[in-house]
Amino acid sequence: MAEAGPADWIGVGRVVGAYGIRGWLRVVSETADRDALIRYKPWRFRGAPGTLEPTILDVQPHGRGFVVQMAGCATRNDAEAWGGAILEVPVTVLPVLAAGEYYWGQLIGLAVITQEGRDLGAIARLIETGANDVLVVQGERERLLPYVPHVVREVDLAGRRVIVDWDPEF
Repeated sequence: MAEAGPADWIGVGRVVGAYGIRGWLRVVSETADRDALIRYKPWRFRGAPGTLEPTILDVQPHGRGFVVQMAGCATRNDAEAWGGAILEVPVTVLPVLAAGEYYWGQLIGLAVITQEGRDLGAIARLIETGANDVLVVQGERERLLPYVPHVVREVDLAGRRVIVDWDPEF
């Protein structure tokens, strides 16, 4: 999943480049249902040029993603400046999850702390493996932690941390 922004916005896609010469963006959805991306509004882009809540003029399906035309982005150079930007939506527009379930984007950036209080780093991304998801934790070194109940003991979104049962030497 894409990197998350502040707690009230969540990454649901990313700009992978420019499309054509008239300022359109190529956007890839990182939602389970690719087409759901169009239903989530409002959008904002967070990237190198800053953060922008754009006026979206048009969205068209294209390949694995979409091409998007936004106001104020009229040239290929304008669009290229947004390459790599994260597409975010308010968490409140996403379907409500059951207790104990989280969107991946909500976990990105959370501190990972052992039950003994040792800081292992922060969640950089998640990997879907088929058997179970894996937390990629960046600290003094990269660690891969299985996202299973006997390892992930507590997710504290308000406290911006995840408590894990994990040997820091492993």
